[in-house]
Amino acid sequence: RKNTKRVPSFRKLLRTSKIKLDNKLKNKQYKQQSAAKKYRKEQKKLREAVRDAIARKPFPLEECKKKQVVQKHEEEEEEEALPLDMMDEDDLKLMEDLAQKASFLTRDLSSNEPVHVKKRKHESVMDKYEKVPRRMQTEPEKELIHLLPIKDKSGIIPQTMEKPVLSVAQDEEEDTEEMEEAEGFPTEPLPVLSPEEMAAQRRQKLQERKMHIAALASAILSEPDSNIKKLKELRAMLMEQDPNVAVIVRKLVMVSLMEIFKDIVPSYKIRPLTEAEKATKVKKETQKLREFEEGLVSQYKFYLENLEQTIKDWKQRKLKKSNVISLKAYKGLAEIAVKCLCELLVALPHFNFHNNIIVLIVPLMNDASKMISELCCEAVRKLFKQDKLGYASLGVVKVISGLVRGRNYDVRPEVLKVFLHLRIKEVELQKDAEDIAPKKKFMTYKEKRKNLSRMQRKWRKAEEKLERELLEAEASESKEKKLKLHTETLNIVFVTYFRILKKAQKSPLLPAVLEGLAKFAHLINVEFFDDLVIVLHSLIASGGLSYRESLHCILSAFHILSGQGDVLNIDPMKFYTHLYKTLFSLHAGRSNDDVEIVLQCLDVMFAKRRKQVSQQRALAFLKRLSTLALHVLPNSSAGILATNRIFMQMFPRMDLLLDNESQGSGVYLPELDEPEHCNAQNTALWELHLLQRHYHPAVRMFAAHLSVGAPAEGSAALPLDLSQRPATELFEAYSMRGMTFNPPVAAVTPRRKDTFPQTDVFLDEGLNKQLEQHSAATVGHRPLDFARHLKESSLL
Repeated sequence: RKNTKRVPSFRKLLRTSKIKLDNKLKNKQYKQQSAAKKYRKEQKKLREAVRDAIARKPFPLEECKKKQVVQKHEEEEEEEALPLDMMDEDDLKLMEDLAQKASFLTRDLSSNEPVHVKKRKHESVMDKYEKVPRRMQTEPEKELIHLLPIKDKSGIIPQTMEKPVLSVAQDEEEDTEEMEEAEGFPTEPLPVLSPEEMAAQRRQKLQERKMHIAALASAILSEPDSNIKKLKELRAMLMEQDPNVAVIVRKLVMVSLMEIFKDIVPSYKIRPLTEAEKATKVKKETQKLREFEEGLVSQYKFYLENLEQTIKDWKQRKLKKSNVISLKAYKGLAEIAVKCLCELLVALPHFNFHNNIIVLIVPLMNDASKMISELCCEAVRKLFKQDKLGYASLGVVKVISGLVRGRNYDVRPEVLKVFLHLRIKEVELQKDAEDIAPKKKFMTYKEKRKNLSRMQRKWRKAEEKLERELLEAEASESKEKKLKLHTETLNIVFVTYFRILKKAQKSPLLPAVLEGLAKFAHLINVEFFDDLVIVLHSLIASGGLSYRESLHCILSAFHILSGQGDVLNIDPMKFYTHLYKTLFSLHAGRSNDDVEIVLQCLDVMFAKRRKQVSQQRALAFLKRLSTLALHVLPNSSAGILATNRIFMQMFPRMDLLLDNESQGSGVYLPELDEPEHCNAQNTALWELHLLQRHYHPAVRMFAAHLSVGAPAEGSAALPLDLSQRPATELFEAYSMRGMTFNPPVAAVTPRRKDTFPQTDVFLDEGLNKQLEQHSAATVGHRPLDFARHLKESSLL
């Protein structure tokens, strides 16, 4: 009968759970063991039957009596034996006939029926052994070959055949011949290669492998549908065993496979076929496409498993049995594997097994190796920047949150800083606002029947169906779904931030948390505003934060209060005071980079809250910022003066500081840390006169512009490239991180010191004539006579 059992496909194996596959394997092995055990048992019985048949031969009656009669029964036989003269002739003749047959005494061993069939159950092993006739081992036992038995009416007849035995002389001759042949190979000395020849041989092998990889890759890329099986051949080269070229070949194969998958992978996720889809008949093109997709998914899965195993072997410092690659070389292989995984993470976020790649990459962001950690962090940043829908970002954020919590917040700060690159600008509104908003009313069935005709209802139904099909064809995501994904992602981010603020305030992760809160504070739920502002102020008041961290706290607090926090009755005066007090911590050294955060804080604190800021506070900040512009680098000075320009245009009566006369009572107290009570209206911006002599042209233009009251038009107005750019952009534009000067310094033609100009150097004409005569005259050089001078000196 034809075997109708089908081999399970790869898609079916993917759906099958691991436990079920293990149970299937155990059952299969158990059946194979049972069949093998049964076969061995039958063969054993057959051998025993053959051995018994050979060992037991029919003996004459007299010999059998002599061997079977025991000495202890001799007396009984003498007593019980009947004399022959007392028996009739017929009985005696019958006994002689029975003795010739030897069937009832000696058992008819010459019968075709096997002996073990008639064995009685109660017969012990020792009795059976005693009944077997003894024979001398005069000749060596001949080795038998068991053949297939024959079965007839009487039973099974075992068949055997003697194994032909060669003579001892022939055996010795064959042994000597084999030894000579075996010893013949080492007698030929292997060629000893010089280092140059070994290097040339290695280059040749490497070139052959490269050509093979290139041929396979070209064939796959030219026709992926028909050459999908060559992926397996190329993937097999990941197990290169030649120790001379193994490391380089494996690296080349890893990178080649990565580029191939990036090119041939479709722009959709391949799902496994259902049973109904497998049963239906399809066209040849469709069947070919299905086979291509199935092979692609399987090879992609095996490739990812190989990369994962390479990384695990390196992390566990584990060598393979073959020892082809050393532990030192495994590090290079692991780095290439991580690079391939990072490329696939960014290039194929829509394809199968993307979540598995995320689970592999995220723990490596906290790796001890700085290079691998930076690779993984950079890949995650790229993924966040290009992810428009939010599926991949949500998966990465979930894994990072679990990693931070699982490691008890002992991770690198770079792991949390990747959250700053999330493309989240808006989230879902609160439920209360949704409840208050008027909801769209849908027409009931009765209203449709009443207001629409039959043809209109039919057209509306067709239009809705067409819109659904268009959305499915374009694979466009609705705005509501996108907002839902962004909201869920941001909730996980905030939960991670709040856990660190609550449980690990002294952790090195705190700067990253505060920076993240400063960026996403406008998206936090209003319910957390009051508690979060209190926590931020307590962190600043504790004094355990660095200057940059305190700036992030201030920025977070004002982001909260400038958005939905306007409805809250919270006084931020303590944050104004802290920033005013710490402004002079900035200088032209390391803290110059913190000026950018200060400019962001000033924009949120004054520009977006100008109605809540008093004139005294604005004057105090304007004066202190002008003094600070003298202490920092040119890019910081330009940004600070741009902020001062906004102050003078936004707040009234800022021109008081351009007048030397004091306004009101009191004296300006620059050392006082309270901006409301330092009497800033009684001072002047004398710093602008110094800044007008600054070496940077942009700073000079800003200082001159501010010294005349920052007019919007006229001769003293700023050019458009300076007036329309925000302060933070000016800070970046004139930055000197690359050791360059913006704008570039004009080149000056140097003067040669060894040449004189054509004009007269000296005003005295007589002196000029003497110089000309001396330069024109030729002076004759005579040889020096040192001997004459020595004689004269000796006479003296």
